[in-house]
Amino acid sequence: MMRLDPQPWMTAPATRKLMAALGEARFVGGAVRNTLLARKVEDIDVATPLLPGEVEHRLKSAGIQAVHTGIEHGTITAVVDGKPFEVTTLRRDVETDGRHAVVAFTTDWAEDAKRRDFTMNALFASVDGEVFDTVGGVEDLKAGRVRFVGDAVRRIREDYLRILRLFRFHAWYGQGGIELGALQAVEQEKSGIAILSGERIAKEMLRLLEAANPVPVLRAMIAFSILSEVLPGEADVDLLENLVKIDAAEGFAPDALLRLAILLPRGSVGVADRWKMSNVQRERLTDIAASSEKLSPALSQREAQRLLYRFGPRRFKDRLFLAWAEDPGAANPWRALLNLADGWQRPRFPLTGAEVMRAGVLEGPQVGRVLAEVEEWWIDNGFTADASLLAERLQQAVRAAR
Repeated sequence: MMRLDPQPWMTAPATRKLMAALGEARFVGGAVRNTLLARKVEDIDVATPLLPGEVEHRLKSAGIQAVHTGIEHGTITAVVDGKPFEVTTLRRDVETDGRHAVVAFTTDWAEDAKRRDFTMNALFASVDGEVFDTVGGVEDLKAGRVRFVGDAVRRIREDYLRILRLFRFHAWYGQGGIELGALQAVEQEKSGIAILSGERIAKEMLRLLEAANPVPVLRAMIAFSILSEVLPGEADVDLLENLVKIDAAEGFAPDALLRLAILLPRGSVGVADRWKMSNVQRERLTDIAASSEKLSPALSQREAQRLLYRFGPRRFKDRLFLAWAEDPGAANPWRALLNLADGWQRPRFPLTGAEVMRAGVLEGPQVGRVLAEVEEWWIDNGFTADASLLAERLQQAVRAAR
């Protein structure tokens, strides 16, 4: 019998309160999987043979908030002292269409395990840590094998998102090559990706790109004609590989959106529409794709400060990483520019339109032109704080404008 050692997430007061309230329940999925791999546990999902109505009753009786996040599929979110837990009644699929499922509830733990996507996600653990594995998930997990539960084609036809999840999970948990049978199944069923919502595709792909090294998986997706189903044009995997190596060498956290921008053909932002990306994501992706500035590792501090003043640190660093990936050999100069950006405090231009008008320029467009001219001089001179030099330059600009 396998048993999890007590973990902070298992012994936390909120977790204990929830499990005590339910009585009949086990941890399932990611929390069990990641604990067995000694990885960080973020979300805690719980399975129970209790029907949703009984789950809600027990939660409320224990003073726990119950939110109907997916009650038609048996899922209630329990909020315990501000922490959310997904509690789902054991179930089996009655009917599926590649996106949605009609389910029937069951009290059979093994039956519930059979309807899950991968064996490593079909593991249960009791409140005291006993692990229950009816599909060979523990062995697959140890081997780094992402294997569908049962027949791969059937699992995919139940939900075509599982095609992308295969690659995402292999990027995070797989070792060696992806199982050939699984690859053949996704290649056969790849047309089903077209019916998936952009939001679901984006969630899986961005999570895949957050893996330490998604490059081997992306190459497999290209080889089996999967990546072209979700990304326009020819993906620049070689350039992304350079960035991945930089992240690993420098200890940078993976930035999924930056990686996506580097992967896309220059100027291509159609994926933002297909993936229904947020305005913030769309704006950043568009900004990187449209950037024409070529940063160089030989960029002087003054030139870098000029660009930092224009773009701000975030946009400057996006351009820096793009250029670094294109020229990965000069690590030290790139790192120096990055340090400059991280410590950047934008200086305030010490001149206003009112001061320009007091210097003799009539209100109107000319005020803005004079301001812009003096600001350029101020930037070129290292954001000088010398008031007398600034006043003298203002007078020169005013005289030239008359």
